[in-house]
Amino acid sequence: MTNQTASRDKAHFERLYAASDDPWHFRDSAYEHEKYDATLAALPERIFTNGLEVGCSIGELTARLAQRCRCLLGIDIVEAPLRAASARCADMNHVDFRQMAVPGEWPAGKFDLIVLSEVLYFLAPNDLRATAARVRASLAADGIVLLVNWLGATGDPGTGDSAAEAFIAAASPELRLALQQLRSRYRIDVLSTNKEALLF
Repeated sequence: MTNQTASRDKAHFERLYAASDDPWHFRDSAYEHEKYDATLAALPERIFTNGLEVGCSIGELTARLAQRCRCLLGIDIVEAPLRAASARCADMNHVDFRQMAVPGEWPAGKFDLIVLSEVLYFLAPNDLRATAARVRASLAADGIVLLVNWLGATGDPGTGDSAAEAFIAAASPELRLALQQLRSRYRIDVLSTNKEALLF
């Protein structure tokens, strides 16, 4: 059930990061690190040319994704976590960060990997559909989209399940579900324009 009629805004996340530099304990949570391992394992065995991580926060997942990308861009709605992410990935010259508010702002170019991990349920239905449209327009022909969503109560515009299902529906028919993993506390969905080309 949705609890908000609008997407979580910049001020909401600024309050969270003002209270803690790591509000979701990305650095030291065993749950988060197990989820990162599962996220990377869900990717096909290839090196991506141009990756995009939406909602990169402090860069913990970014640092892992960087090992699979020749170029990687992480974006987030507020500045504070981006400073931490830049420090976390300071020795990775192929990783860049920008402050952007999705879906109103979106980077130019084509990406063969787009990751939206734990961000979709912050978006109201109209913004979620607009984000799916952004993803469809910027995904390279051989690209994949990886979604990760917490399945517990969020108190946000959507739940992990409702957000994932709404995104998958909005991305269709251009993007099709190629892989789905349902874990006890989260789900992973991989979408592609060409399911046969994924070679899992």
